[in-house]
Amino acid sequence: MHDVSAASDSLAKIAVAAIQMNSGDDIAANLRLADDLLGEAAARSCRLALLPENCAFIGARDDDKLAYAEEAGKGPLQQFFADAARRYAMTIIAGSLPLRSADPERCYGASFVYDQGGRQIACYRKMHLFDVDLPERDERYRESATMTFGSEPSMAETPLGLLGLSICYDLRFPELYRRLAGDGAIAFTVPAAFTQATGQAHWHTLLRARAIENLAYVIAAGQHGRQPNGRVTYGHSLIVDPWGRVLAEQADGNGIIVAELDTALPVRIRREFPALAHRRL
Repeated sequence: MHDVSAASDSLAKIAVAAIQMNSGDDIAANLRLADDLLGEAAARSCRLALLPENCAFIGARDDDKLAYAEEAGKGPLQQFFADAARRYAMTIIAGSLPLRSADPERCYGASFVYDQGGRQIACYRKMHLFDVDLPERDERYRESATMTFGSEPSMAETPLGLLGLSICYDLRFPELYRRLAGDGAIAFTVPAAFTQATGQAHWHTLLRARAIENLAYVIAAGQHGRQPNGRVTYGHSLIVDPWGRVLAEQADGNGIIVAELDTALPVRIRREFPALAHRRL
């Protein structure tokens, strides 16, 4: 059989970046760091950049973010990333920002996509919330106490192609990515703040699995280190190709990883290795 992992004959390649951060409760400092790293991505000719979950703010208490939740389409956090996309002429995915819901005690975690002109072209509200106990580590998480579930998948047309959006805990639900792939997505974004314990156990496996089973690129941008809420996050931002190969990784620290992605590769692999067409259920 033809080696579908070989280099594509297409010349349509673009550079993309995943940005790793250690966000805290100082929004101005977080945005300065985000801007520095976005500027580095632009200097490296990236046409698309993904920031991690909660890139603008992580407070000491889970409900602290409610004070900074914005209405859809307006607010200083959204404006910052819209302006950055226009300034750097780059598609930017603000991993997640707090977005007001109908319940004043809960907000959405929302991933916003801005095109090169600074226009918002998509907004995905996190569908799966992290309500998990890790008794062996004496850790308990209840995102649903301060967050509202999103209800619909979302995609965006970008220079890379059709991008399927997800956030952190969504990664454990393969049906979301299969739905996005079925609707034409050739790449997925996974902004995250994975815990150290679950990241060590599952992060790489899950990201590579979502890429392999859907024959799609996966771009994952993580939080790293200890945050004001006491959570220690795993980092290890990754860019994975449709054959499951890790193209770039940053284990720890603030920074960016960059990979050149062939926009035609997922289409070619899906044609030559038609596993998606062989589904029986």
